[in-house]
Amino acid sequence: MPVRYQIRLPDAAQARGQEPSLSFSAHGAEGLAAQLQDALRTPGLFERWRALQAEPDDVDPALGVTDPLAQVSGEQRDLSIDLVALTAIPGDILKHRLRLLAGSRWELRNVTRA
Repeated sequence: MPVRYQIRLPDAAQARGQEPSLSFSAHGAEGLAAQLQDALRTPGLFERWRALQAEPDDVDPALGVTDPLAQVSGEQRDLSIDLVALTAIPGDILKHRLRLLAGSRWELRNVTRA
C-alpha cells in the first residue's frame, strides 16, 4: 500500500550525501524531486552504493527494492525545498536512500497512508 512521505530539505544547497557519486547533484525543487523519484523507481542508486561496499555480495538484496510507480514532487520555499514522495517502498529503505542523497540535511515531516 502506498505511503505519502513529506520531506523537507531546510537548506537545499547543503542537502548532499557524504559520497559525491551518490549524492544529489540537482539544485532546484524539480531536479531534486526527479533524482529522489529515480532512486525509488530504479536500482541505480542502490547498485552504485552496493558497489562501494567492502563486500558487495554480502549486502542484503532486499535493500535494493524499487517501486516503478513511485512519484515525487517538489516545491521551493525560500531556501528550503519540500518534497512529497508517494511510494510503496518501506520507510527504512526510503530513509537510507535519502541519507545517501542528502546526508543528514533532511527532515521527515509527516507520514500518511495514500
